[in-house]
Amino acid sequence: MTYLPLDLFDLSLAALLLIANGVISIWFRLGLERTLAISSLRMVVQLALVALALKVIFGLDNPLWTALFALFMTAAAAYEVFSRQERRVAGSLTLALGAGAPFLAGLIATMFAAVVVIGPDPWYAPRYVLPIFGMMLGNALAGTSLVLNAMTTGAETERAAIEARIALGATRFEALDTVLRRALTTGLMPILTAMATTGIVALPGMMTGQILAGVEPVEAAKYQVMILFLVAGSTGLAVVAAGLGSVLLLTDERHRLRLDRLTPK
Repeated sequence: MTYLPLDLFDLSLAALLLIANGVISIWFRLGLERTLAISSLRMVVQLALVALALKVIFGLDNPLWTALFALFMTAAAAYEVFSRQERRVAGSLTLALGAGAPFLAGLIATMFAAVVVIGPDPWYAPRYVLPIFGMMLGNALAGTSLVLNAMTTGAETERAAIEARIALGATRFEALDTVLRRALTTGLMPILTAMATTGIVALPGMMTGQILAGVEPVEAAKYQVMILFLVAGSTGLAVVAAGLGSVLLLTDERHRLRLDRLTPK
């Protein structure tokens, strides 16, 4: 079985379904038509550029270019984390945490997959490393963003209780324990839900893509299971790092709650 290539006409036919979203926006006066058009165009341009870049990098098969592209992906992820925060700790440390947690978690999971699980030759083969790193980074990004938001929101909501615990001698980690545990649960819930519903409610994207490309369903399922395990692990690492880092950013060395560091609403 081989995959069926798509031409521009096929993509244009698929794009016709976007008209339904436009009609819904107009009918309910949502005002999303412009956003829908811009988002669709941006998605097409981004995917086209990424596809061309990956084609070149796959041909070069050079670890330096692979690493540079991974860093570019991380920079884009850092911007997304930074822009999604309703309120964040002012300064560059928030940006460093938002980028560092997903990057390190994604790097660890990708290296583990490439060196231990899959074992391509060479181990840094961009055809394997970059797609896996992208999936790890994207999911870790989502978890990190949720945790950072939950930490700032929880610290504001429970300010009185947190300061009371500190006044009674609790350390900053003890005082923010409830907020931290709730934030970690929030950050992990999407991947836990995805793992629980995969295969029953919906076929995941990677498995669907491999099947459409001609891979046997059993082999596609094996790869999907591996990816979900890796995603769960990398997301867990990123979520914990983001949560613990948030505790440090929201307090000082004297274990005082420092909500004055948050950007204004």
